[in-house]
Amino acid sequence: MLGENIQKLRKSFSISQVEFAKALGVTKQCVSNWENSYIQPSLDMLVKIADYFKVSTDFLLGRTQNNPISTEGLSDKEIAHITLIVQDIINSKLK
Repeated sequence: MLGENIQKLRKSFSISQVEFAKALGVTKQCVSNWENSYIQPSLDMLVKIADYFKVSTDFLLGRTQNNPISTEGLSDKEIAHITLIVQDIINSKLK
């Protein structure tokens, strides 16, 4: 579950394993091993990964499906706009 979640998030951010590895200070092979569940990241690295993607460690571990979007630094108007976009996407999937 963890490896799949890391890979899904990385791909959703449209970054390569090399770019992600560089951002975290690890090798591409390390990222590949995580994504293929050959090894697990350390606790410290798990927190770095969660911080990088702005998700909780529980989300990465598959303990929760909630993936909150950080709105830090946005105005109330910008947050309202994002909320409308998300709601539109949810509504389109219900059709």
